[in-house]
Amino acid sequence: MATLYNIADSNTRKTWFLMFLFLVFIILLGWLFSYVLDSQAILYIAVVFSILTSISSYWYSDKIVLAATNAKPIEKSDNPELYRIVENLSITAGIPMPKVFILNEAQPNAFATGRDEKHAVVAVTKGLLGKLEKRELEGVIAHEMAHIKNKDIFLQTVVVVLVGIISIVTDMFLRASLWNNRSDNNNNTNTFFVIAAVAAAVLAPIAATMLQLSISRKREFLADASGALLTRYPEGLATALEKISADGSQLRKANSANAHLFIASPFRGKEGKSWFIKLFMTHPPVEERIAALRGMNN
Repeated sequence: MATLYNIADSNTRKTWFLMFLFLVFIILLGWLFSYVLDSQAILYIAVVFSILTSISSYWYSDKIVLAATNAKPIEKSDNPELYRIVENLSITAGIPMPKVFILNEAQPNAFATGRDEKHAVVAVTKGLLGKLEKRELEGVIAHEMAHIKNKDIFLQTVVVVLVGIISIVTDMFLRASLWNNRSDNNNNTNTFFVIAAVAAAVLAPIAATMLQLSISRKREFLADASGALLTRYPEGLATALEKISADGSQLRKANSANAHLFIASPFRGKEGKSWFIKLFMTHPPVEERIAALRGMNN
């Protein structure tokens, strides 16, 4: 029988298993390219570049997201009810009070960002504040608090970096292969490994992106379950998701780089239902999330 606790534990185990597969995938890919090119330079350059990129992303990702979405900070006097909800739930979650931002968008939506609990931000749209009841708003804020508490922000940064490493390594391999005319190439490698490496270079970025999106979808299920633990009222988030998904407003500042941050996909009417399209979705189908929430037992 499903409960709030074992659903959260199950999603955590599945997510870290996917992370393990991701790392193994990168190691195997690096070994294959190194073997074919008979050079370690491509890996060294890619790893150093990725480390520098990840460091800058870690320190400035929140500022980049807030600027891209044109989110504005508020104080308690600007919206006392919203501020109190965030304040109370942060106490319940046992984390520092995050900064509160509002987006001037009609679409009901929300996201959390920041590099850790002490530098976290919760942002909501004006559409969310105007269209949800208090218990529903609490469910949404609890979901975002769960992302902060579960360290999803850091995990997503790690995953993005891993995808970046794969893209860099494959691109460098393809470029090096085009310009590599060494006469002894056939003596160092055989046809099987050359074909495998070329196929991997083409397919690896696609597979990595699919795995990244899979992890993102798992984190949404986990945040739903963890958020319901905070409010002890899964129905609040369930009805909030129903209203959010039913609203046809467009989110003007949404793009492929920040779409995964929002509580629901900001690309309304573009989600699709087939299993193939689901592989490339940033979020699980809302119907599945609502069913999971309503299947929980307090």
